[in-house]
Amino acid sequence: MALGRKKGDDDAPVQGGGVAIAERNPAGPNAEECMAAGQALVQANHITAEQLAQLLEDSNSDLFKFSEYAISRNSVGRNELAHAVAAACQVPAADSNVGSLDDEIVQKLSEQVCREHKVIAIAEGAEGLVVYAVDPSAHRRQLVEAAAGGQRLSWRASDHNTVTSFIEQMFRTSSNLDSLVATFAGEDEQRMAAEKTVAEVNLDDQSPVVQLVAKIVGQALRDRASDIHIEPLDDRLRIRYRVDGHLVEAFSLPLSAHNPLVSRLKIMSEMNIVEKRAPQDGQFSTKVDGKDLDVRVSSVATVFGEKIVMRLLDKSKSMVGLGELGMPKETYSTYSKLVHAPFGMVICAGPTGAGKTTTLYATLLEINSTGKNVTTVEDPVEYVFPGINQVQTNEKAGLTFATGLKALLRQDPDTILVGEIRDEQTARIAIQSALTGHFVLSSLHGTDAVAALHRLLDMGIEAFLVASAIVGVVSQRLIRKMCDNCKEQYELGPEELAVFRQHSGGSEKTTFWRGAGCTYCSGTGYRDRIGIYELLRITPEIRRLIVGWATTEELRRLAVAQGMRTMLREAVQLVEDDVTTVQEVVRTLFAH
Repeated sequence: MALGRKKGDDDAPVQGGGVAIAERNPAGPNAEECMAAGQALVQANHITAEQLAQLLEDSNSDLFKFSEYAISRNSVGRNELAHAVAAACQVPAADSNVGSLDDEIVQKLSEQVCREHKVIAIAEGAEGLVVYAVDPSAHRRQLVEAAAGGQRLSWRASDHNTVTSFIEQMFRTSSNLDSLVATFAGEDEQRMAAEKTVAEVNLDDQSPVVQLVAKIVGQALRDRASDIHIEPLDDRLRIRYRVDGHLVEAFSLPLSAHNPLVSRLKIMSEMNIVEKRAPQDGQFSTKVDGKDLDVRVSSVATVFGEKIVMRLLDKSKSMVGLGELGMPKETYSTYSKLVHAPFGMVICAGPTGAGKTTTLYATLLEINSTGKNVTTVEDPVEYVFPGINQVQTNEKAGLTFATGLKALLRQDPDTILVGEIRDEQTARIAIQSALTGHFVLSSLHGTDAVAALHRLLDMGIEAFLVASAIVGVVSQRLIRKMCDNCKEQYELGPEELAVFRQHSGGSEKTTFWRGAGCTYCSGTGYRDRIGIYELLRITPEIRRLIVGWATTEELRRLAVAQGMRTMLREAVQLVEDDVTTVQEVVRTLFAH
């Protein structure tokens, strides 16, 4: 979303602002190009002068970081950024709608050159090899041309997201897995490999199983995956990645690779490699492409052998602020007031993988101040905050959510975050904390905001306590955004049209779009996700219904009458705004 400047900004010359900004920031490797590109974005009203100053400071005038942060933090469009960088570096702007790439042309520049310099070969013509670059400055062009061995290159300015996505799609790990997996052929060799893994896994970092794990985890991070599923089937070992909430098959390996792979992961996660029947949990840390990565590992026995699921936590990702979550303006305004309450309880509800933790962390960033004692109990601590006391649960040591919460109440807290309410004991202590003058934040598994209240009642918490303690419930889902690189017009089917008309609040929209599938979105038609939120404020009328054990339908009806916009209504609004599709709304929210 483009951000306009304040009234009166047009009166001030941009060049003058640029000098002031330059004085505040040290000259980085691309100081002139970043400044020129930034000023072009300011003049086009895509960012403000204040945002440019922050952008130059955060990126240290490095075009790679400048491009990445402009899109991720300032919501600058990819095409707008490409044109700004093109003007600054005096090269043509790239066309992001390139469709499928030719593998033969891409390979004319080595993977090392492409990754190091953030470039990708797109086409070949009379002018030479057409290259998309995040940084097409004169200095970078010289470096790449020297590494390209004398090939004629024709430069185009692109953006960080487009180039990185093309690189990850065209240089995939699967191309050289065959030679690694060949070492796991046959039943006897499988057993020997497992034994060798146990003995030597920490000594020989070039052993095939170690390389295999590194490639699977590395490719997952590059594909923006949140989870890795390693699943033994009756005839093969299936590796799937969860990307934008959707599972996609990444690799298919022979079953002979299963035992060595599981043994390696168990050793890395400090799990018992001999125990193959009981479920186990563990975690390990590693580094991929210079990024610190925490991996949570879970194993469970299936009929074909142990299945492993790994959750990837990229520690290099910056914390998302409450204002950057994508909440509608009214929802954000109401929620930010609720979380600044001196006491009471706010619940974040939704299924696994709905982004509850991100919302809770963004809320902590909002309310954290030096005058408050903010303490959390989490399992596990996913991201470390400066200035916040975070407690990791440890069941072996007797530190559960309930015991940890009891201990925190003796630590003079102002704000308490309970990672998850799983049982009556934790729920009861959290509610009592809210009633005795503390502000409590927590997550709870539930289908929507009203259902979350009934979950507490089902746990055995008295209705009057629920009504008294809770001040608000925010429920959420993550929905995939349409790929802006390949979107095309299409006609809705009668069922889709009926869903849209029923929940759109009378919209007369007739033109609908969907992603056709391209290299940028891995052929899915979707790229990235956005949150949809449902905020239930506990008003005196709703409190009376809760105490009277009203049904979820009665509570929901009153909440909507008092102004609550349901998740389904918010999702359909995104269809109206051409952000997502009706199919994705139906898939995510099970609309009928």
